[in-house]
Amino acid sequence: QVQLVESGGGLVQSGGSLKLSCAASGFMFSIYAMSWYRQAPGKERELVATITSAGAKINYADSVKGRFTISRDNGKNTVYLQMNSLVPEDTAMYYCNTWTMRSTGRLDYWGQGTQVTVSS
Repeated sequence: QVQLVESGGGLVQSGGSLKLSCAASGFMFSIYAMSWYRQAPGKERELVATITSAGAKINYADSVKGRFTISRDNGKNTVYLQMNSLVPEDTAMYYCNTWTMRSTGRLDYWGQGTQVTVSS
């Protein structure tokens, strides 16, 4: 079955960097777009970045443009999120995501999340 396992979160000071990883298994990783989402306490989950299957198209939330970089290694079935110039507002649980369309609609797959905490 589809499995997404995030890692790399932690506590970092404002201005610091972290690199998140998401190891995928159970599906043909190389043909699926992958995304990173985040959810802060008391807030809705928000889309951070998306990368298409071959990495040709990438989109970012306005709040992270110029600071975060999404990438993927299809040989390792892994998607990454390099986060630079972190600010306290980036504090959240970060989730890896992929999705597929079924006859009943969109089916999303999520990892368990990795916590990122940015101290001021």
